[in-house]
Amino acid sequence: MIKKLGYFVGVFVLLMGLYACNNESDIDENEERNMLPDNEQVPEGDLEEDNQSEQEHSDHDESGKIPKDLKEAEESTYTAGDEVTITASHMPGMEGASGKIVGAYDTTAYMISYQPTDGGEMVENHKWIIQEEINNPNKNPYQVGDEVTINAEHMEGMNGATATIEDGIETTVYMIDYVTESGEEVKNHKWVTEEELEPNSNES
Repeated sequence: MIKKLGYFVGVFVLLMGLYACNNESDIDENEERNMLPDNEQVPEGDLEEDNQSEQEHSDHDESGKIPKDLKEAEESTYTAGDEVTITASHMPGMEGASGKIVGAYDTTAYMISYQPTDGGEMVENHKWIIQEEINNPNKNPYQVGDEVTINAEHMEGMNGATATIEDGIETTVYMIDYVTESGEEVKNHKWVTEEELEPNSNES
């Protein structure tokens, strides 16, 4: 009986020792993380946001293809090759980025909400699609609340989706190249409007 009791006591002591070592290791790791200088600590969520940004940009259509009926603007504030600063935030890292005009076109631009055809989450207030990117478009601009079928591939799951018009504006839209704050190059982004651009501060 005494031998069995001694055996159980020995096992209990051994288990407690292992638990203490593991717990001390966890504490040491936490203390080491907390001792990092502020400029080396990684805020929670930053990695997830970076991955989301990269994913959204990788889904973006960079072909530069435009609708066949879309006409270039005869008079526009900016022309191909002009350097601008973007004030819009359609995509992560866009606002404040330096860009270069690829093309300028006069049309009606729409803010829309739609359910992607690939089963992705509902997209609310997407900016922008244009009149010529609507399947069998009306001759006149659409009104808020109208339902349309998208004939554009700016993002995966957009082409063929049913969308609701949230807002519309007759304006000049621009296709642009730009570089995000993280240094990622985005080609042929469609679209930004005249009101979402400013002259590049570096321009003389």
